Amino acid sequence: MPALATTSIAWVLLAIMVVGWIVYAALNAGAARRELGSELEIAANRKPYLDDEELEGRRLELVMLVSLVMLVIIVIGLPLYWIFEPSRMAGATEGEEQRFIHWGERLFSPTGTFTDSFNCAGCHGGMRASGGVAPFNLTDGRTGEVNAVEWYAPALDTVFYRFDEEEVRFIIVYGRPFSPMSPWGLAGGGPLNDQQVDTLLAYIKSIQIEREDCAEGEDDPRVCDSGHLPAEDQADIDELARRAVDDGEFASYGEALFNLNLASGAYSCARCHTPGWSWGDPGVPGQGAFGWNLTDGAVDTHFPAVD
Repeated sequence: MPALATTSIAWVLLAIMVVGWIVYAALNAGAARRELGSELEIAANRKPYLDDEELEGRRLELVMLVSLVMLVIIVIGLPLYWIFEPSRMAGATEGEEQRFIHWGERLFSPTGTFTDSFNCAGCHGGMRASGGVAPFNLTDGRTGEVNAVEWYAPALDTVFYRFDEEEVRFIIVYGRPFSPMSPWGLAGGGPLNDQQVDTLLAYIKSIQIEREDCAEGEDDPRVCDSGHLPAEDQADIDELARRAVDDGEFASYGEALFNLNLASGAYSCARCHTPGWSWGDPGVPGQGAFGWNLTDGAVDTHFPAVD
């Protein structure tokens, strides 16, 4: 209901209440005056009430004591409620977040774990989503031949290093065409409503590798924009890349970073920019490349072999 309509209704109700009180007072004012001094005529058998000495004795003191106690409770309780309200609200927010994470965990779990499990973990490398493989039937667009492949499903414990929340939501809802990642949201033709997608996002956030050196004000190291990988994880990636160069697998450090399956493909440019990479046959034309060709089609690979 629009705010203007709600306000109008409130004013009408207030006017009705005010008029009602005025009518009530007018109808009862005269009756009250006529009744004054007529107690004996109206109720000759009415018992006399307690006298002043009895009214102002222990009973009155008890009532006053109870009133004082209630006043003290109000005077102390209201400020205390105001003081603790922010922490109470923060606790309620955290409780809601934990419930969302739990519901999202159920959705993410392998098939059969819960009645509402959708087996995200089955493709993405378990409940921590460190990267896995997904079976997929691949159709060659040139020959029509269908091949069964094992598609490298990317790690999701670093997905917010690469995408923001709306981008991840879009991928969940609409999927990745020509890949095992089918649409999961109702808008994309899948089974998950908006709240279920929200809970799934909450769980994925909860399993992110926490970043180091987040900027001041970015309180959540799992999704802060300015932080970077923990030094230990970055050192492992650096070592793998340099070792591949030393072994002659790649001509340069940059080529190694581009092509290697580092962190289960989470940091591989080739995942998107090299056709065939996702099923272990890089350089072969076909489905699986989600990014543009960085060499504009001039060569089959992005890093030509060096003589």
